[in-house]
Amino acid sequence: MTASSGKNRWTVVIGAVMIQLCLGAVYAWSLFNQPLIEKFGWTREAIVLTFSITIGMFALSAMVAGRVQDIVGPRKVATAGALLIGLGTILTSFASELWHLYVLYGVIGGAGIGTAYVTPLATCLKWYPDKRGTIAGIAIVGMGLGGMLFKPVIVSLLGSCDVSQVFLYLGIIYLVFILVGAQFLRLPPAGYVPEGWTPPAESAGSSRDFGLKEMLGTKQFYTLWFMFLVGCTAGLMVIGIAKDIGVEYAKLTPANAANIIVSIAIANASGRLFWGFISDKAGRKTALFSMYAVTTVVLLLLAFGPMNMVMFYLTASLIGFGFGGFLAVFPTVAADFYGTKNLGMNYGVLYLAYGVAAFVGPALNSSMDLKSTFISAAVMSLLAALATLTLKKPQ
Repeated sequence: MTASSGKNRWTVVIGAVMIQLCLGAVYAWSLFNQPLIEKFGWTREAIVLTFSITIGMFALSAMVAGRVQDIVGPRKVATAGALLIGLGTILTSFASELWHLYVLYGVIGGAGIGTAYVTPLATCLKWYPDKRGTIAGIAIVGMGLGGMLFKPVIVSLLGSCDVSQVFLYLGIIYLVFILVGAQFLRLPPAGYVPEGWTPPAESAGSSRDFGLKEMLGTKQFYTLWFMFLVGCTAGLMVIGIAKDIGVEYAKLTPANAANIIVSIAIANASGRLFWGFISDKAGRKTALFSMYAVTTVVLLLLAFGPMNMVMFYLTASLIGFGFGGFLAVFPTVAADFYGTKNLGMNYGVLYLAYGVAAFVGPALNSSMDLKSTFISAAVMSLLAALATLTLKKPQ
């Protein structure tokens, strides 16, 4: 298939970024903790559980949506995701009980995020077999920037509106922009290959498309699943309570601590672009090992280093930098190892590790002090770094 069929493949990336910008607002959740405490009197731990439920549903629905989009195409599935996250967030404005928050924002909104997330990513990777790492970083950079984009919006709305009204306005924004972005998504023609590009000899012998059952029959999948779990645990553990860590651990004012959302968002987005590019140039294993090594060192700094404003911003941002990298590189590894035909379903199953991580991080936080939590996460990150050395493509 000639590249004339892919002349406008950048429009798919534009749609993907539009969608991801809205989805990335989920990482600004810590901004809602205190307003919800003040309005309803709920505990912080109970409110933070909403974030975990959201991420869990995000991952679970990504698996289902990945399978469906392989059958009916990405546009319809992304449109369904827009409806779920938009309506779920709008209905959250009527929540008056904790379980309302869990069901409306956590379950329905989280399902919308996962449904809308996997489709643009899988579609972009099918259009760009020549630069998978780089394009994965670009396609999902909006997810990292979303927290930065929506932080001032949310803060401004919280300063002038009741917290429940804020959910109403955000839901409308999500619904409109994700619906528009979904209309840009389309699959490449069968057998599409970019003009002037020839698959490298190394991947030619191991590029057949694995079905789900075949993928689950390879030992590499379980190594990748563990590695992905570890990388996401470190990121979500910090992001979910970033503002609270700044106030309680680094002794910052709430205003100064809230600004970490922007720093993490910038680092998250930069990490997706940087590590995606590095994985194309230096190889997936080199990129993964480097990310886990950096994450291990940073977690140890959080545990044992002096904690002030500079150190807090530096370490939290580096965690976000690595977290963004994991989310950019793992889908490319899945495509390299198992092909793109069933990528929606295959990566969706791998992505369940992200959902599990949303509960592992809070579980560590609630069962031990922060220092012990960081040490435990550092040990897991070191094990994941060593696991990268064993990775080989399934034959």
